[in-house]
Amino acid sequence: MIINISPQMNARFSIPIKNFTSRTKTHILKSLYSPSRPISYSLFFKNHGLCHKPNFACKEARKMRTLALSEVGFGGGMFESAQSVAEAVGVLTAIIVVHETGHFLAAYLQGIHVSKFAVGFGPILAKVNANNVEYSIRAFPLGGFVGFPDNDPDSDIPVDDENLLKNRPIFDRVLVISAGVIANIVFAYLIIFVQVVSVGLPVQEAFNGVLVPEVRPFSAASRDGLLSGDVILGVNGVDLRKTGPNLVSNVVDAIKGSPRRSVVLKVFRGGGDLVVNVTPDENSDGTGRIGVQLTPNVKISKVKPRDLLEAFRFSGREFWGLTLTVLESLKQTFLNFSQSASKVSGPVAIIAVGAEVAKSNTDGLYQFAAILNINLAVINLLPLPALDGGSLALILIEAARGGRKLPLEIEQRIMSSGITVVLFLGMFLLVRDTLNLDFIRDLL
Repeated sequence: MIINISPQMNARFSIPIKNFTSRTKTHILKSLYSPSRPISYSLFFKNHGLCHKPNFACKEARKMRTLALSEVGFGGGMFESAQSVAEAVGVLTAIIVVHETGHFLAAYLQGIHVSKFAVGFGPILAKVNANNVEYSIRAFPLGGFVGFPDNDPDSDIPVDDENLLKNRPIFDRVLVISAGVIANIVFAYLIIFVQVVSVGLPVQEAFNGVLVPEVRPFSAASRDGLLSGDVILGVNGVDLRKTGPNLVSNVVDAIKGSPRRSVVLKVFRGGGDLVVNVTPDENSDGTGRIGVQLTPNVKISKVKPRDLLEAFRFSGREFWGLTLTVLESLKQTFLNFSQSASKVSGPVAIIAVGAEVAKSNTDGLYQFAAILNINLAVINLLPLPALDGGSLALILIEAARGGRKLPLEIEQRIMSSGITVVLFLGMFLLVRDTLNLDFIRDLL
């Protein structure tokens, strides 16, 4: 299963600049999520859901930088707060637990044998056995699995036992495999509902230009006079006195493309315009960086429902709106795959985004969690090896063959090939994204 989110959520509760005339009001859930940067978290089934293993992948389409966190991707500031990192990990862990609980309950309540329920992966930190099920917490919290004894050589359950998952009717197996997705969909709606009732529905009002909410000390931006709260109205002669999804990317591209060369920024500050010339430092990959966060220039307000009926109406509208946005994101990812494939990111990206959201405003964690859940549900239904959808596809093939399963060897080859690819990709992305963090680069 895969999660697909957009890290520009940290653009959310930024400093409002009220002195411009061009304004657009949109709902924040739609505006904070862009189809441009899907970050993916993957857990997957092996042999009809016999086990889950952890991995991450982030597919980032060309428009990702539309609402970028900064001009260089993940900033070192994202990991400045241990509490915000812990909150982001907590959100991911909760989503994983919900997903695995869906699988577990769908099997357990049908009387299907379950052998393990694990939160995390790697070495076991704590475990308890109850009703022939081993419940464990493992060292690395960004994963989890539900284990079935179907092909376990140490199991004393007869191979022809009707309550082994592999021996159950097609409908029972489909229910078990799809239950994780269903659980995440329900959880996403509940998160949105709780947000609507407790803190209100965020609504954003868009203003002209690109906001600079943070300037890192001792950075090129700080050295050359750019200040937190500035609004960039132009870059190298390109007018940004408008609203729209591409303004941040215009500034990002200009900065990245000008290492050690002056970039002319037209800035609104203190009621007037001025020009700031910034000379970006050079990254190890040859691109420029100035050490700032860039976000759309928006003002956030909140609307609370007047009664329970309106709360359900708000929640339902936002849930479906966000789901449609996720589907559009997936569509754009595949349509622009040649561009997005080179911008794949991994688990560090997810934690970085979640930590930045938590550090900026805890309310944003509602949206972060809802987006992760919906993406997990949507992407995990794709009929690809190593995803829940891949296992469902094999069952559908079995149904089309009149109940005759594919040879076990073929099924194992299909699933193991997908698992191998995802594992190697995940390790590569983990190392690469860690090395791309600003504070890591500063140490190298």
